[in-house]
Amino acid sequence: MSQRTRHILSLSGGKDSTALAVYMRNRVPEMEYVFCDTQKELPETYEYLERLQVYLGKPIHRLNAERGFDHWIEIFGGYLPSARMRWCTKLLKIKPFEQFVGEEPVFSYIGIRADEEREGYISTKPNITPVYPFKEDGIVEADVYRILEESGLGLPKYYEWRTRSGCYFCFFQRRAEWVGLLERHPELFEKAKQYEKIEIDRGIRYTWTDHESLAELEKPERIREIKEKHRKQIQQLGKSVPGNKLYQIFGAALDEEDDTEPCLICHL
Repeated sequence: MSQRTRHILSLSGGKDSTALAVYMRNRVPEMEYVFCDTQKELPETYEYLERLQVYLGKPIHRLNAERGFDHWIEIFGGYLPSARMRWCTKLLKIKPFEQFVGEEPVFSYIGIRADEEREGYISTKPNITPVYPFKEDGIVEADVYRILEESGLGLPKYYEWRTRSGCYFCFFQRRAEWVGLLERHPELFEKAKQYEKIEIDRGIRYTWTDHESLAELEKPERIREIKEKHRKQIQQLGKSVPGNKLYQIFGAALDEEDDTEPCLICHL
């Protein structure tokens, strides 16, 4: 007897993977939905996933790493994950997903749009075949917004101040987003700050952002500087692309600060 082929769509809590789940709901009824839960996500992410689960009428499997972030950061001697060393993605996202998949043949559905020049996470396991429905069907960013609006889900609430899903302390956050975290979730900002380690005499400086600790970033004068810079970028972009909605201009302004591509398994 030949093995069955599974269909799995991995959610990040972001707009593209959510829109893909909506898009594929009736096209692939046997679809399995998964979310790799680091247990360090934003409350808005969990709330959005709950709403999506109701819409889909199927469970979203929560894949938890056998050992969480706090275990691994201890193993790494307090060394924070970064764009250069993304151990969090490997151990808390990719590994649990591949364990869930096992050895059966699987089509892995990825929410990369037709207007993007990237491929997303591709497993090296030979039984996992990536599928790109948005690329195949010519779905672009404007279509993603339309799909979410028509479904009634809309955007996650964190889009009011942040445009990328992922852990509340994700090192890919732009400084304006760190300010947003401080203002909306001060308790989470404080927890993120506690992970940082600066020991000048030992030459140790583990911080979430390059060249600036959260203790430095949260100073009132620095916050004013960051917000003013972001305000000017929004104002300038609003004039150059007047047809865009506020959240699109807001996101574009953040990209002006830092256009580094995040880990795509986390941020679709």
